[in-house]
Amino acid sequence: MRVALFATCVNDAVYPSTAVATVKVLERLGVTVDFPSAQTCCGQPQYNTGYRLETEPLVHRMARAFEGYDYVVAPSGSCVAMVRDNYPRIGTRARAEGRGDTLLQASDYLVPRTCELTEFLVDVLGVTDVGAYFPHRVTYHPSCHGLRVLGLNDRPRRLLQAVKGLELVELPGAEECCGFGGTFAVKNPDVSAAMGADKIRNSLSTGADVLCGADNSCLMHLGGMMRRQDTPQRALHLAEILASTEEEPLA
Repeated sequence: MRVALFATCVNDAVYPSTAVATVKVLERLGVTVDFPSAQTCCGQPQYNTGYRLETEPLVHRMARAFEGYDYVVAPSGSCVAMVRDNYPRIGTRARAEGRGDTLLQASDYLVPRTCELTEFLVDVLGVTDVGAYFPHRVTYHPSCHGLRVLGLNDRPRRLLQAVKGLELVELPGAEECCGFGGTFAVKNPDVSAAMGADKIRNSLSTGADVLCGADNSCLMHLGGMMRRQDTPQRALHLAEILASTEEEPLA
């Protein structure tokens, strides 16, 4: 089984520790992980802002970068949702406009191979206990893309529940959006900040040490607000919790 890591732009530029943690978890489970250096952006920022034609070269580039792999694994529900939900739309639109089938071919190749991390662990590898140790109280925020587009459902919670030492507490209003929404946060900053404040207030009410999520875009939004409020709680990606062990506990 040939597996490639799709690190994503946010992780590569801001949260490289999440990409490193993803590889640690997969290698601990016996998976050999490649990192194709040709990978760049999946095109989500461009597409969400209305630049559809500018997104098309990135679809081609993604297909070339991950050619030959059985699975492409990303610790980001939003980027995986971009590939699985929007790449077919882009390809279908290009065909309808008389620009051939190459984008549909790229989509057809990538869609069945691209997995969000928790999907790959639970559905492909068939594991929930990855050998992690994290002695903290944790609450989990499901991102909109993971919840509504990918249908991750209880996969992240099952993985967290299997972590030794971890106490998982339910987040009130968990299924409500955190307010980030990519360019939504830029176009509607006041609404975005208000939604983030609601999410943080609910998270703090749990008494958890850590607000966990599977999308660093959400965690960037919430974590930044937490730092400005100087809360006792921190935001941390699920992969970093799963990478933590008794031998190498994460700070």
